[in-house]
Amino acid sequence: MPYNCRFCSTPLTTVVADLGSTPWSNSFLEPTEEAIARERSFPLKAMVCSECLLVQTTETVPADEIFTDGYAYLSSFSTSWLEHARRYAETMTERFGLGNASQVVEIASNDGYLLQYFVAKGVPVLGVEPAANAARIAEDRNVPTEVAFFGRETATALVNRGIRADLTAANNVLAHVPDIADFVGGFAILLKPDGVATFEFPHLLRLMEGVQFDTIYHEHYSYLSLAAVERIFENAGLKVFDVEELTTHGGSLRVFAQLASGAREATERLAAVREKEAAAGLMRMETYAAFDDRIAAVCKGFQEFLARAKAEGKTVAAYGAAAKGNTFLNVCGVKPGDIAFAVDRNDLKQGKLLPGTHIPVHAPAHLQVAKPDYLVILPWNLTTEIVADNAAIRDWDGQFVVAIPELKIF
Repeated sequence: MPYNCRFCSTPLTTVVADLGSTPWSNSFLEPTEEAIARERSFPLKAMVCSECLLVQTTETVPADEIFTDGYAYLSSFSTSWLEHARRYAETMTERFGLGNASQVVEIASNDGYLLQYFVAKGVPVLGVEPAANAARIAEDRNVPTEVAFFGRETATALVNRGIRADLTAANNVLAHVPDIADFVGGFAILLKPDGVATFEFPHLLRLMEGVQFDTIYHEHYSYLSLAAVERIFENAGLKVFDVEELTTHGGSLRVFAQLASGAREATERLAAVREKEAAAGLMRMETYAAFDDRIAAVCKGFQEFLARAKAEGKTVAAYGAAAKGNTFLNVCGVKPGDIAFAVDRNDLKQGKLLPGTHIPVHAPAHLQVAKPDYLVILPWNLTTEIVADNAAIRDWDGQFVVAIPELKIF
C-alpha cells in the first residue's frame, strides 16, 4: 500500500528496513495461555522520505496504547544513564546560568531520573510524562509532574498557567511521537524568548553504521538525522545552534535549539555533523536501500551461533529485557527453546514473558542458580556496565555474547 511522509506528506518510495510483523517491544506477557493467545503483532517497516529525509515507520500504533499506566520502561534502573543525567544537570546549570528564578521543563520526564538533579540544585522544575506510573515515582522524588502527552495544546495550557521555560529537555522522546510537527511546535510556544531547548536522540548515522536495526520498533516512529531535524525545527519556528555527539544508545546527538529569532551563533560542531552526514551518504536514497541486506547478515550470524550452542548442549540466556532486544530476537526468529531465559533488574518485567518469543524473565540473581554457558547482552549500549555487574559468570566459565554489529563472544 502507498505511504506518505508523516511530516511533509511526500509519497514514500524507499524502504530502509522491512522487519516483518512483530509484537510491541515493551508489551510483556503474563505467563498464561490466555495472554499468549491474545498477543498481537503489527508490521514493522521503516522508509525514508526523499524530500525531508525523515526515516519513519509506516504503521502508526496509537501512542496511548503504548504509554499507559503500566508502561514498563523506567529510566532509573540504569546507573550509567543516571550519571549521564547528573552530568547534564551540572553542565546546563553552568552553561546557561540557571538558578532559583529559572524554570526547567522536561518532556517525557519518566520517573524523575533527570529533574531530581535540578531539584537538588534548587532550580524549579516541571516534568511532563504520559505514563502515570512513572509520574507517581517522580512525584515521590519531589519532581512535580504533569501527566500528559506534549504538543502545542499542552504547551499552550502550561503557558496559560504562567509556566515558561528557560530550558527544556527532551531525551529519547523525539522518535516516540507520531505527530512530530505538533510535538516540536510545542517547544516554540513553551520557551521564553531567550530559552534553550535540548533534544537527545539516537543518531541515524550511527544506527546505519552499526547495523542497529534493533532500535527500530513500533514505539519509535522516527529515526533521526541532523538534516531531518533541522528541517522539522525550522518549520516549527526553532533554529538549531549547537550539537554534541554522545556515546549513549549506541551513538546519539544532543541538539540545542532556540527560537528562530534567537541571537546565539551556530557552532563549528554543528557544521561538522552536517558534513559527516553528507559524507556518509545520508542525502542519497541508495544508501538507505542497501540497509536490509546488512540486517539479514547479522541475523544469519546469530542464528548460526544459537544452532552451534544447541548442538554442543550449551545453555544460552539473555541479559536485559529491553525493547531493542525484543526487536532483535523477533526479527531473528528466536524461539523459547533457543534461549532458556532472560534476566532484568526491572521488577515490572520479572515473572513476565518477552513479547513474541515468550522467553521467561527472571531477576539477575537467577544467573547464579542456572549458570548459563552464554549470556547474550541485548542492550549492547550498556555492555560495559553489564559485564562489570555480572563478572561472576566467569566462575563457571560462562561467556558474554554481543550480536550487533557482528557476533562477538568474550
